[in-house]
Amino acid sequence: MNKANNSVLDRLGMPAQLGWGYLGILIFMTGNGIELGWLSPYLVDRGMTIEQSALLFTVYGIIIAISSWFSGVLAESAGPKKTMLTGLILYIAATIGFVGFGVRDLNFPVMLVTYALRGFGYPLFAYSFLVWIAYVSPQEKLGRAVGWFWFIFTGGLNVLGTYYSIWAIKNLGNINTLWTSVIWVLLGGLFAIILNRAPFPARDKDKQENKLKELLKGLTIVKKEPKVLLGGIVRIINTTAQFAFPVFLPIYLYGHGFSTADWLKIWGTIFTANILFNLIFGFVGDRLGWRNTIIWFGCIGCMITTLLFFYSAQLSGGSFWIVLICGILWGAALSGYVPLSALVPTLVKEDKGAAIAILNLGAGLSVFAGPAIVGLFIGLIGNEGVIWILAALYLLSAILTKFITLPGNTSG
Repeated sequence: MNKANNSVLDRLGMPAQLGWGYLGILIFMTGNGIELGWLSPYLVDRGMTIEQSALLFTVYGIIIAISSWFSGVLAESAGPKKTMLTGLILYIAATIGFVGFGVRDLNFPVMLVTYALRGFGYPLFAYSFLVWIAYVSPQEKLGRAVGWFWFIFTGGLNVLGTYYSIWAIKNLGNINTLWTSVIWVLLGGLFAIILNRAPFPARDKDKQENKLKELLKGLTIVKKEPKVLLGGIVRIINTTAQFAFPVFLPIYLYGHGFSTADWLKIWGTIFTANILFNLIFGFVGDRLGWRNTIIWFGCIGCMITTLLFFYSAQLSGGSFWIVLICGILWGAALSGYVPLSALVPTLVKEDKGAAIAILNLGAGLSVFAGPAIVGLFIGLIGNEGVIWILAALYLLSAILTKFITLPGNTSG
């Protein structure tokens, strides 16, 4: 990128030398997010059970959690470029198996293995770049640099990927749409790995050898400071519904007159609002207190809007606009958990990285927890029962957050 663009990026808080990398992450995550909003109903429509679909996403989520946990250590030990390239190769290889031999023939065992393997892809690619940001960004701009990362991460995964799939399914068909994800991630790799020439500082070999010990600190710290564990549990609950909804909610809405395109428009708009409110609640948290913001806007807000989002289709007689508005309210409330990333690391004077690792693990585990809840309970208590479980979890997160207090501060 030229110097003029560099200066603009610097003023916005994005490290200019990583500009191509940010663009690469946006493009890669767009490709990664192509199928998330519609794959489950598509597979169920072709003859799979919703429990099989939930199992597919559950196993995928387990691998994402593992990959998320190790990505930072691998990036520091082998370097972010090598780790990102590994993630890219695994993603492409797994996609070839998943689409070419699994989805095409509806071979569930092949789908299960290859989709799980695909789960290694984006954490190794995207979270390694997050390590790169941490080392390259000036300390006084690191908060903004990381904020931009999550903005483009979510923007690609849940917004651009969703809106692109609306066009692609209509014009290319479902299978071909899945194949195009390879083009997107290759293009993202070109920008983030090849065109991105930002240096990464050489790491001390002794420190690299101690990375396993640092990784284990992320587990031992929860014994040393149990409130960090509470923060990790709250982080799991935060986005559990985000990964549960696409498994069953589109199928539920189809029964109220919604099409796949309608659902994808709703889902994409929800996260357009979400990424904007991610920025807003950062400021709100500083004004009203991190804990108060999480409890009232995040936990209680999500509990109420989860129920509104579900029941709005019934109560409105299938009104697209009312369901959309309720969905946007849920997406905005989801952002109320943003101050958790500031609250939990502040609980400890040292090993803040280990505290952040617990939050990263929680984020990965939510990808597993959401589909797992659907798979375990939808056959027993139906769509409505699953929604009430998700709402109850948000209430539980409010209770848990009440106990995450900073030393000398009990008010929030």
